[in-house]
Amino acid sequence: MQPWVSLFSGGKDSSWALYRALEEGHPVDRLVTVHPQGDSYMYHTPATSLAALAAESIGIELLDVHPGDFGADDVADSGAQGDAELEPLERALESLAAGWGGIGGVTAGAVESDYQTSRIQGMCDRLGADLFAPLWQRDPHELADAMLEAGFEIRLVQVAAHGLDESWLGRTLDREAVEELTRLNEEYGVHVLGEGGEFETLVVDGPHMDRRIELESEPVWEGTRGHLRIEDAWLAA
Repeated sequence: MQPWVSLFSGGKDSSWALYRALEEGHPVDRLVTVHPQGDSYMYHTPATSLAALAAESIGIELLDVHPGDFGADDVADSGAQGDAELEPLERALESLAAGWGGIGGVTAGAVESDYQTSRIQGMCDRLGADLFAPLWQRDPHELADAMLEAGFEIRLVQVAAHGLDESWLGRTLDREAVEELTRLNEEYGVHVLGEGGEFETLVVDGPHMDRRIELESEPVWEGTRGHLRIEDAWLAA
């Protein structure tokens, strides 16, 4: 059986895709984290430096991809930028495939984005790999419930939406938070899972992890949006 690759940022969606793949017995042999410098149409951007800690806790080797600056001015439009952003990832997977004799499958945490999913599907087709996207087109409330029921501990590390103030930075995404996000969805259109970029997350613990990620952090608020500045991070003993 050919090894699998999991596209992994440390956030809830990619972590859930990895967890479900492992639950179904797919032989995930490598986690792959892309580290954009600046805003990205394709990838989760905040706190990707913590993916290495998460990988250590999970016990699967991590491959880091540093493709350079993905600033919006680099290309003519978002479609061209998405294609340009995909190229370094595809080159990295081609290298893995050459060493392994092929890649059996790729996991991805896409929920509703055709923009991302169509490009990842095209990449998998070119690699001859299956795409495993267990969150795709699922009800966000059902997904949130499933993650919490499985034991995921999820922290918000970035917010950028009406209704989400500084108090959300570092907050745990628990059932009370999901209920509040549901109300904010009705009032402002905030996606319950942050699929529209309303917030980004980090999974600090879960059933697929041997040790919890501990954080020392400081909220940074910039008027209408903010992020959690990570001062230090380590795996609990």
